[in-house]
Amino acid sequence: MRIKKVIANNKKKVFEITVGKQVYEFPYSRLTLKPSDVDGIIKVYPDPEIGYNGFTYQLASNKENTIVMDQVLEYLKDPEYYRNMMLFKMTIEAQNRMKKLAVSKREITRRMGTTPTQFYRLMDQTNTHKTIDQMVKLLAALDCSVQIKFTDWAA
Repeated sequence: MRIKKVIANNKKKVFEITVGKQVYEFPYSRLTLKPSDVDGIIKVYPDPEIGYNGFTYQLASNKENTIVMDQVLEYLKDPEYYRNMMLFKMTIEAQNRMKKLAVSKREITRRMGTTPTQFYRLMDQTNTHKTIDQMVKLLAALDCSVQIKFTDWAA
């Protein structure tokens, strides 16, 4: 998610982050380095050092901190972010199990009834175009059951 623009809205005490046509708000209260009346925000900008996937703000005391979009999306409980995190964790588990099992990739693709190309796509943790259903099928072929746990947001 490439940040186009970020504004410090001191009246609402939030950062207004523009990504594409979407505007997200991230409150000052979630910051580790909090601004105050004496030490206010003097500068905020999308940070090119992290590929514009976050922003950096500077206080009057010259202290700086960087916030990445993952922190913003996690705070907002963005469902797409949580879906991608779940897929990422499932992929890492599949990679770890693949290393432990003495089973060939060919055998796993046979168990899944899929192609080697699809298998490699599922094993790629950067691929977000796969489904949770496909990952459950892959993990089952790797002799792993998947259980879902529901928790409250505050937990």
